[in-house]
Amino acid sequence: MDRTVIAYVVYLIVSIGLTVWVARTLSRNGRIFLADVLHGNEKLADAVNHLLVVGFYLVNLGFVALYLSGDETIEDTRGIFEALSTKLGVVLLVLGAMHLGNVYVLNRIRRRGIMEREQLPPVAPQEWIAPTAGA
Repeated sequence: MDRTVIAYVVYLIVSIGLTVWVARTLSRNGRIFLADVLHGNEKLADAVNHLLVVGFYLVNLGFVALYLSGDETIEDTRGIFEALSTKLGVVLLVLGAMHLGNVYVLNRIRRRGIMEREQLPPVAPQEWIAPTAGA
């Protein structure tokens, strides 16, 4: 079997495995965060979480597929490791960037919700007093 094909197969197996592992980890641990961002609305948190996971899979697996092809022919075993380290390193960087992007956006939404909750008075006003002319 051609060494380039071996590198492709290993790259696909490891990349897809990493993508599935990261997506499951983010889904499991991100659900709690989403519930807080969405003010305890569990149903909406589950729906948003599922949509984020689907988008994560589409973007990352699409990138893995596009990044599969290479122009060089792998001549020896060392070349397999060099090609795999480059390709997997880029895939890991993309996975990390996607994760940081998701956390950043969700944190911004969470902060906005906290600010909106803090703007409401803790107790409704009991009466209204008209301003005086001298003040």
